[in-house]
Amino acid sequence: MMPSCLRGTLLSFGPILAALYPHHGSWLDPKWRPLVRVACLHGTAKHSQYTETSWLSQRKMASHIVGYPRMGPKRELKFALESFWDGKSSAEDLEKVAADLRASIWKQMSEAGIKYIPSNTFSYYDQVLDTTAMLGAVPDRYSWTGGEIGHSTYFSMARGNATVPAMEMTKWFDTNYHFIVPELSPATKFSYASHKAVSEYKEAKALGVDTVPVLVGPVSYLLLSKAAKGVEKSFSLLSLLDSILPIYKEVVTELKAAGASWIQFDEPTLVKDLAAHELAAFSSAYAALESALSGLNVLIETYFADVPAESYKTLTSLSGVTAYGFDLVRGTKTLELIKSAGIPSGKYLFAGVVDGRNIWADDLAASLSTLQSLEAVVGKDKLVVSTSCSLMHTAVDLVNETKLDSEIKSWLAFAAQKVVEVNALGKALAGQKDEAYFAANAAAQASRRSSPRVNNEEVQKAAAALKGSDHRRATPVSARLDAQQKKLNLPILPTTTIGSFPQTMDLRRVRREYKAKKISEEEYVSAIKEEISKVVKIQEELDIDVLVHGEPERNDMVEYFGEQLSGFAFTANGWVQSYGSRCVKPPIIYGDVSRPNPMTVFWSKMAQDMTPRPMKGMLTGPVTILNWSFVRNDQPRFETCYQIALAIKKEVEDLEAGGIQVIQIDEAALREGLPLRKSEHAFYLDWAVHSFRITNCGVQDTTQIHTHMCYSNFNDIIHSIINMDADVITIENSRSDEKLLSVFREGVTYGAGIGPGVYDIHSPRIPSTEEIADRVNKMLAVLDTNILWVNPDCGLKTRKYTEVKPALTNMVAAAKLIRTQLASTK
Repeated sequence: MMPSCLRGTLLSFGPILAALYPHHGSWLDPKWRPLVRVACLHGTAKHSQYTETSWLSQRKMASHIVGYPRMGPKRELKFALESFWDGKSSAEDLEKVAADLRASIWKQMSEAGIKYIPSNTFSYYDQVLDTTAMLGAVPDRYSWTGGEIGHSTYFSMARGNATVPAMEMTKWFDTNYHFIVPELSPATKFSYASHKAVSEYKEAKALGVDTVPVLVGPVSYLLLSKAAKGVEKSFSLLSLLDSILPIYKEVVTELKAAGASWIQFDEPTLVKDLAAHELAAFSSAYAALESALSGLNVLIETYFADVPAESYKTLTSLSGVTAYGFDLVRGTKTLELIKSAGIPSGKYLFAGVVDGRNIWADDLAASLSTLQSLEAVVGKDKLVVSTSCSLMHTAVDLVNETKLDSEIKSWLAFAAQKVVEVNALGKALAGQKDEAYFAANAAAQASRRSSPRVNNEEVQKAAAALKGSDHRRATPVSARLDAQQKKLNLPILPTTTIGSFPQTMDLRRVRREYKAKKISEEEYVSAIKEEISKVVKIQEELDIDVLVHGEPERNDMVEYFGEQLSGFAFTANGWVQSYGSRCVKPPIIYGDVSRPNPMTVFWSKMAQDMTPRPMKGMLTGPVTILNWSFVRNDQPRFETCYQIALAIKKEVEDLEAGGIQVIQIDEAALREGLPLRKSEHAFYLDWAVHSFRITNCGVQDTTQIHTHMCYSNFNDIIHSIINMDADVITIENSRSDEKLLSVFREGVTYGAGIGPGVYDIHSPRIPSTEEIADRVNKMLAVLDTNILWVNPDCGLKTRKYTEVKPALTNMVAAAKLIRTQLASTK
């Protein structure tokens, strides 16, 4: 089905095209679609801008895409997955949706002129989990008996099932994407158990598209894994390298037999600080694979940061490697390293100049200048234009944004547009520069720089005035906790939840109808009030101590706030995959940020009036808003973060004035923004922690400030977490095998309240009272009774009430059981 925007553009510009090119037949002919598609994206189809030669040429320039979004432009895969998980559709239905998406992506890139098109970047859940399936590295608890891994085993590893928990999930480097962490041990038996990479290569080839199969590289796979529970600390994951390489050889051999001429190994861990033995593992791995790779062009792809000098030396010395891919957007030092150290003679450089992690249109003139400077290093015939990383970290297609402000839209490029940009740069390098296209791009860049919508002098002055103070609350946390307890009178092991409650179809319908002006504001408020009342009543019946209102008015924990702050823009379909079927729609921060009006006070006060129990005011913190948005790239990130912090500070103070005694300021994404290089950690943590403290530095001692963090490795930043100076922190714990507790076993003293999650909310599995009580007892072995809270890992938005109610019932029962046990021992 032709997209409506494309059809509309054909109808608008078709007669013009027909007049210009009468000898080319019908203007509805498919051959016009690449031209008109770009006209739709950029708002023009002038003959002067798009010549017959540039658009009808069949020659593919030296262009490459690292990876592409999987969910589809309208989240088709999300809905297919959730329908399948709910038993409403068959595996065949799911596979048909997936196949259609893959075909559409491959054809789109081929028609756009991309030469090196990736395959095996599609996934039903996660590319690292796909690699685990390929290697047959299934933990014993899933009772897999061998053979090709099917949906049941695959999704059980990802999501858990009624009897066993899911595998750990954590952030993919410093992005908001999550991957499923492999669990390995000396006893892990590897076997070639998923032929997905070969099947998808053949699938694309049958469609007439020759692709570059992409595999997670063997060394990065092991470095991203964890030792299974119970394995000796001395166990080295890299000791398994010789066990997995035979399977990689089998995959490579099958790909060659199927006709592949290129293969891409993603080895992103090369951008991290690696020890000598870890770098040596790369050398030994690719030396062992060299004979299998003979006859193939081999690309080693890196992304997300600079490649350190030692890693660069190792990479460019690997056996059997034809090409090297670098992120030259976040890796500016790598650019200088390439120029100074060079690239081995005869090798290809895949230059990632188009940003795969943001939605701003590329500065084509600047990128072309960078590429031209690299021609002297590698030669024109060995230079390939690429994206900085997979485009899965950006939104899918700007054509679907029919209501986005036209000026702001002219500044943007989503994944589909970035494909066009890559091809345009490739053509320019080859001497086929589209001058009008580059001129339009330059005009958009100039428009953004000079727009009065971007700059607010008052906001800039307020942010600049923050310098010189650390914005720490005057009273120590121990004294604040005493004052808060006198006011709140909570039991030991107080219970709470993280914020959101299930978002039902009816609730989503109400928000959708209100946004579409199909119901009045009065009707909307009434419906939301009814939902809040239901959530409050459920919590009171469950006997939870500190309540939440359930956030029924919120579509997303970042977008909701961004919609009420200045300097933000929003999309209708700018969805990005976070994990599995979970997608987020990041706001776009295009200008200076301020808070014109209160954002949550009305709903929080309404909820507090419904109960005598403490009701948490729920806010998203400045660092999380920053890290979960598409952020302006024309000023340092910390400056934007300070502006957001000042806006949230006003909201905190208004909540306190409105009688809210407990305020949670979520910083779920603080850890994910941590730079990948240790030398850059201190600067980031300094301004990130400072931003959080700015938000609540003015509240009274009796106002309890909570924060929440989820699904990351926090042990290496625990001192910065303490330095945030929150009164209570709730933090993910259960899905990561309680790794968080190890930091307290190792002697870290934590004096504020803390609630390590007692059960995993990303799984439909309902934990028993005994299981939760066992978790709480493990916590009490390293944490003081007076500071421990009992709560789930994260918000309950994605779960059903049939799962939430029994899980919370068991959680409260476990807390009461242990309170009784503690009382009996006094």
